[in-house]
Amino acid sequence: MGLREFFKDSATLFKLARKPAKDEFLLALRITLLGIAVIGFIAFIIRFVALAIQGV
Repeated sequence: MGLREFFKDSATLFKLARKPAKDEFLLALRITLLGIAVIGFIAFIIRFVALAIQGV
């Protein structure tokens, strides 16, 4: 894919893109925050188990 095609495809994408509605934005925000919380909780559990195994 050449540079000209990339810019053409990018222009098409920007023409089709639209701002999300408030409810769509809030749903994406909730899903993102939930994912971050789950990853943080998993990391906490792994850290807790590692410290328990080491006996600290």
